[in-house]
Amino acid sequence: MKPFIFEARNGIHIVDLAKTAELLQEACDFLRKTTLKGGKVLWVGTKKQAQEAIREAATATQMFSVTERWVGGTLTNLVTIRRSVKRLLYIVGLETSGEMAKMHKKEVSSMRREAARLHKNLDGIVGMEKQPAALVVIDIKREENAVHEANRLGIPVVAIVDTNCDPDRVQYPIPSNDDAIRAIKLIIHSLTEPVVESLVELGANLPPPPQAAPAEVVATLAPETPAAQ
Repeated sequence: MKPFIFEARNGIHIVDLAKTAELLQEACDFLRKTTLKGGKVLWVGTKKQAQEAIREAATATQMFSVTERWVGGTLTNLVTIRRSVKRLLYIVGLETSGEMAKMHKKEVSSMRREAARLHKNLDGIVGMEKQPAALVVIDIKREENAVHEANRLGIPVVAIVDTNCDPDRVQYPIPSNDDAIRAIKLIIHSLTEPVVESLVELGANLPPPPQAAPAEVVATLAPETPAAQ
């Protein structure tokens, strides 16, 4: 992360915001081109600070998200993931059709518990029938498995990268504080805009995008990570 650090002040690493702005623009350009080619984005952020921004981005772009837990094989074993999705839809179908009401209470209880677990892990990727064209990740340390699977398959990763992370595993790193909610929202909103604009250009009918974060939160992009002694 050394090229992205402006200075260490009072034991805290200060990110070079000029670099952040430059790399954010590169990531936006990449997502715009990817979307115009018909590619889908998988938005990933399971930490509490990231979940709302990730859900908003997925809703605004009508694409995919993981906000609870990265299930191993989400990318590298998509066939098995699709089987789980099919099982979830089957149980939901039983519920909505009224067929579940004819079943034994113990079986119904078991199915509902299974459905709750599947909903939690799979809701954001129910429609993901093939591998996405790109990942957007918040906190590459926490989402190490997601980044590893994407790297293994050659799927480009756009990620907010804090000063305690290795940016070499990410094709489009954005140096910033990955713990500050306002900084996360600002960056995710900035990444969402080119995707939405490209989809509109392609003729998509989309819901209104989330409101942009106030400009003054730019100051929160600088991570507060203790400098190495």
